[in-house]
Order: sequence, then C-alpha cells, then structure tokens
Amino acid sequence: MNSDGTFLDRLRNAGITPTDSEALRLQKSLLFFATGLICLASIVWLLIYWQLGPRFSSNLPFALQLMLVCNLLVYLKTLNFNVFRLIQLSLFLFTPFVAQWSIGSFITASGISLWALLAPIGAVLFIGPRESGAWFFAYAFLTLLSGGFDYYLADTLAAAPHQVTPQTAAFFFALNFASVSTIVYLLLRYSDSEKHKAQERLREALRLLQIEQDRSERLLLNILPGPIAKRLKDSNQTIADGFAEVSVMFADIVNFTRVAEGLTPQQVFAMLNKIFSCFDELAEKYGLEKIKTIGDAYMVAAGLNDACRDPTASLADMALEMCRLLHDDFSINEMRLELRIGIGTGPVVAGVVGKKKFIYDLWGDTVNIASRVTTEGVPGVVQVDQRTYQRLRNGFDFQEPLTIYLKGKGNMVVHRLIGRRAEATGSG
Repeated sequence: MNSDGTFLDRLRNAGITPTDSEALRLQKSLLFFATGLICLASIVWLLIYWQLGPRFSSNLPFALQLMLVCNLLVYLKTLNFNVFRLIQLSLFLFTPFVAQWSIGSFITASGISLWALLAPIGAVLFIGPRESGAWFFAYAFLTLLSGGFDYYLADTLAAAPHQVTPQTAAFFFALNFASVSTIVYLLLRYSDSEKHKAQERLREALRLLQIEQDRSERLLLNILPGPIAKRLKDSNQTIADGFAEVSVMFADIVNFTRVAEGLTPQQVFAMLNKIFSCFDELAEKYGLEKIKTIGDAYMVAAGLNDACRDPTASLADMALEMCRLLHDDFSINEMRLELRIGIGTGPVVAGVVGKKKFIYDLWGDTVNIASRVTTEGVPGVVQVDQRTYQRLRNGFDFQEPLTIYLKGKGNMVVHRLIGRRAEATGSG
C-alpha cells in the first residue's frame, strides 16, 4: 500500500522530490508535460491519416508511445532523471526521421521530420541552453541527411507508387507545422507559467523568512538591549563592557512568599506577570534597561544607553511611579502588595553570560550595594545610597539621612526619596 501510494505521488508530482531545486523541478515538470503532449499528438496524427485515406502501419506511433511510457515508468521507479531525459529526447529526435524514411521523402511524408525539432527545443528547456547545442547539431545533421537522400534518390522515389495524394501531403504539411508550433508554444507558455509560480513560491518563502527574522529580532530585543543584540549578531566575541557611572535599582515585593502560599501556581504567575508587565512599560517609557527578574525582584539599570539625558533622575522617577502604581491601582495590585526599592550608583561591568540561554547582566560593588539597600529598606519607600543622593538632591526631596548596617559593608548612610521638588517638576 505504501509503495503504491509513493508511486502515485511520484506520478502526480512529475517525480519531483523535496530536495530538488526550483530549476530541476521545472525541468521535470516540463518533460512530463511534453511527453503527454507528444503521446496525444501521435494518436491524433495517425487517426487523421486514416480518416483521409492512407492506411499507414500503426506500429511506429504505438511503439513510440510504448517506449515513452515505459521510460516514464522506469524513471518513476528509479528517479534517475538524467537517463530518463536522455532517452525521451532521443525518442523525440529520431522517431520523426524514422517515420519520414518509412513513408518516403520530405514531400510524401509532409515534412514529418519537423517534429524532431522538439528535441533541441526540449533540450533548451529540460537541460539548458548550453547543453542543447549537441541536440540541435544532431537535428540539423539528420535533416541534411534526409535532404541528401531525397536529392539523390529523387528518380527512384518518383517512380514509386505514391502513397498519399498531393492534397493529403499539403494538408499534413500544414498540420505538422501547426502541431509542432503549438507544442512549442504550449511548452514555452507552460515554462513561463511554472517560472512565475516558482517566483511566487520564492517570494512567499522570503516573506515568511522575513516574518521569522522579525520575530527572532523582537525576541532577541526582549532579552538584550538593542546595541548588545546587534553586537552579538555581528560578532562571536565575548561581550563585556565597563561603565564608570550606572544607577542600578532593585524592586522587591514585600512578603511575597507568604502571600503566594495561599495561591495556585497559575494565580502566582498571573499576579507577577501583571505587575512586572507594567514595570516593563515604565522602563520603556523612561528609556531604561530592564536587566532581569529574580523571583519576586525586578532589576533595572540607568546609564547603559543614551536614551535619557539624566539617567539617575529617570530611574528615580520610575521608582516613584512604581510605588504609586501599586499603591493606587488595585486592578493591577489586587493583593495590596508593597515594594521595597533600593538604588545604588557607581561603576559596573555589563556583559552577556554564557552561550545558551544567555542573559545580559551586571556585576560589581554597585549592584551589591543596590541589592542590600533594597533588603534593608522600608515597604513603599525608595531608598538610595550616598552617591545616588548626590546626583538627585538638586531635583528631589529626601527624608533625613539614616545610617544603616549592611552585611559585608558595615555602616552606610542612605537616603529615603520623597519625590521631585515642585520647581523641578514645573521646569521639567
């Protein structure tokens, strides 16, 4: 059953395989089409001759069809297209001359050898223009050979009893020229049609490829900053950069573990996804780089790109808006969650880690300070280190400085951000 199905599929698809190039697909399709046309034409040719009176032997037309079909079946079995093509073109070339010689001369055979012209024309379509030269040379040689025979044997042919009347010969001259011209036209038109289809398939493949490239591009840009993604695509070198001044913010959801205990995994995911998606929009709004989420913590950096004139101030604005968002919008914060937010400023190293499932990450003392300032923070308050305060004090209001103990750092002065100053807000 499977072998029959495969054979029928090959017959329907002209023996085309998935690995065939577009050019080879076209050649196979054209040769199948030409084989069908010539088989049909040989039957019609013989029937018309019989209707007009001459009773030529049907052996040659039927032998031609048999050989064409047998060669086709062998090809469908073996899929050796080169052998199939060679035999079919040879039959196209030699059979008309054999038919002409069996009938008599050019005149008595009504120029039936013109059908052999399909061989070099077919070679152009089925093989290629350069390789078709040998087939045209063979056609020209056989034509000249037939002309020489007719010239030297003219007296003998004239003495022989005519098998066809002049009217029949004239009719078949017209028929042979019209038939060959029609087949050539149909082959060329079919070739052009198939080429257009191939071009459409190519355009569609390119369109789908572009869609996939755009999708991959968006996915990559969702993982990495734009300049880093471009560098990663253009080079295989390790990406690691040093920045002298970057502000890093961590936002940690207060008591998240306790709140999550009473929820299903789907509810936990939905809650975090809703909140963090809003944070993503804020990061894009202020021109900042989201670095990653770590469980219930959200990490953002300012100063890694040129998207904003005052990166630290933009990060402070985002932090304040994050607190307001969770405090005021209960459609996003249904569980009444609060944030601890800490910001640290200073030098960092940024780069892409690993070769698989890579991420763009930050390292350095600044990152550690921002994380620990967050851990020691107060719910609903933005807490910053001294260096961040120095950059924000002219445009923001702060509570009185506090000295807190940070593990691994000892005592450190921190400042709790209240908001932008009224004049700073007005001038902005």
